[in-house]
Amino acid sequence: EKACQLCSVMASVKVEPSTVTFSAAISACEKGRKWDKALHLFSLMGQGTVEANSISFSSAISACGAVGDCYKALQLFSFMKQRRVQPNTITLSAAISACEKGGLWRKA
Repeated sequence: EKACQLCSVMASVKVEPSTVTFSAAISACEKGRKWDKALHLFSLMGQGTVEANSISFSSAISACGAVGDCYKALQLFSFMKQRRVQPNTITLSAAISACEKGGLWRKA
């Protein structure tokens, strides 16, 4: 829970979170099954000067997969390609897992 609040606290003391900070917080939220907070943090990345990378995309996709929201996971994967962020093995595994958990095993 505390890791999920990190970016908010940083903003309140006028410290700009980095891609690494956001990615770590998104990953912590995903592991803590706070998928809604993970996706909120991910959306904040696009509002500032911090660019999402393959790690932050992978964590957000995993968060969607953890709750079986394969459609949102695939939407994020598509957005990743639009942003020209190169998926890695972890990203692909997260997307496949999300499809499997969401019942779209044919898409996997």
